[in-house]
Amino acid sequence: MKYFVATILSKGKKEQVGILAEDRKKANDLAKLKHSGIIIKIVEEAEPLESQFKRFKTNFFGNMRKRKIRPDALIASIRQLAVMTNAGISIYDSLCEIAKSTTDQNLKLVFGKLSEDINSGHSLSKSMENFRFELGNLTIAMVQLGEKTGNLDDSLYSLADMLEEIRANVVKFKKAMAYPRNVMVAMAVAFTVLISYVVPNFKNMFEKLNAELPLPTKILLKLEHLFNNYGLYVLVLLFISFSIFKYLINNSKNIRYGWHEVLLKTYLIKNIIMFATLSRFTLVFSELIRAGIPIAEALDTAISMIDNLPLKAKLSSVRVAVEKGSSLHEGLKDTKLFENMIIQMVSAGEDSGTLDTMVSKVAQYYKMRFDAIIDGLSEAIEPIMLLILASMVILLALGIFLPMWDMGNAVQGRK
Repeated sequence: MKYFVATILSKGKKEQVGILAEDRKKANDLAKLKHSGIIIKIVEEAEPLESQFKRFKTNFFGNMRKRKIRPDALIASIRQLAVMTNAGISIYDSLCEIAKSTTDQNLKLVFGKLSEDINSGHSLSKSMENFRFELGNLTIAMVQLGEKTGNLDDSLYSLADMLEEIRANVVKFKKAMAYPRNVMVAMAVAFTVLISYVVPNFKNMFEKLNAELPLPTKILLKLEHLFNNYGLYVLVLLFISFSIFKYLINNSKNIRYGWHEVLLKTYLIKNIIMFATLSRFTLVFSELIRAGIPIAEALDTAISMIDNLPLKAKLSSVRVAVEKGSSLHEGLKDTKLFENMIIQMVSAGEDSGTLDTMVSKVAQYYKMRFDAIIDGLSEAIEPIMLLILASMVILLALGIFLPMWDMGNAVQGRK
């Protein structure tokens, strides 16, 4: 992000405003969106240290405070907005009514701000850009589609359906993770109790032996010492480390890219991210193609709502290839993300003029693959759980009983 200073003439007075943007054009758009008045000039400058510190503080604490709108509330509000728009009610009045009637405070705040921007003459999609975190990329992409096609109500209905499908997948994922999560929490609590209260009782006995203790026992005693003497400090350190890591992920594209690459190489997680992303990408892309949006624009909009940066970079190459004159199936093939069967289906759709239908079938295929992964999630996690549980049991058993066996052998030897 670059730092620009915009000189704005407002109410007969000149004022200078600092703006962070990727380039001068986007800085100009942000200045128009956030400030009323005539923009005289926009100049790129070095960001002042005071501004950098203020931005760091705002982002650091803002990232911990800000929350997304509850999915159920967002889906209900999108459906309500679709119904009111279809009935001929203005966007401004619809947003005001939804903001007034909702019980979700985040939704009330966001829709209230959106109505103010609409009343100032901005488009709905442009206004939503300020709330990308709260609303999500998919919401903004579908609103942009509705504005391009002139069928905002249809796009909002489709958006609500897609959000419900995504919500159902999230609920399914949480249900699949409930059992492993509960088992892991129970194991962690049991291990903490044993380390904190049971091991200290053996510690005194082991110290009286004045003998060389086995490695498992040394590990247990070290953990006991760490838990009982520095437990609070460890928790504080973990919290601070997590907060800093979260800040870096949210504010550094390079670090976020590297983290996403790690996730794509992690057991089980990589498949969940891969098929969830491809399912959502093909779902949105098929909706855009069916609405008559050109392929390059449809790709641009569908890619914009992808969160994983390495996958986003690969799929962005498809748009570049299409703009250069390559066919869609060739661009998809070059990414090496899609199976040969998918490439053949897209090629057949291009040749027969039924690309929207074929891409829709591809979206159904990836949804099926994603559902299959979620359904088998518990079974896939069980080996990891068993390994962790076995390691804990072995450590506790060997750490406590090996010295006791040595004591028994020593007593028998004396006899």
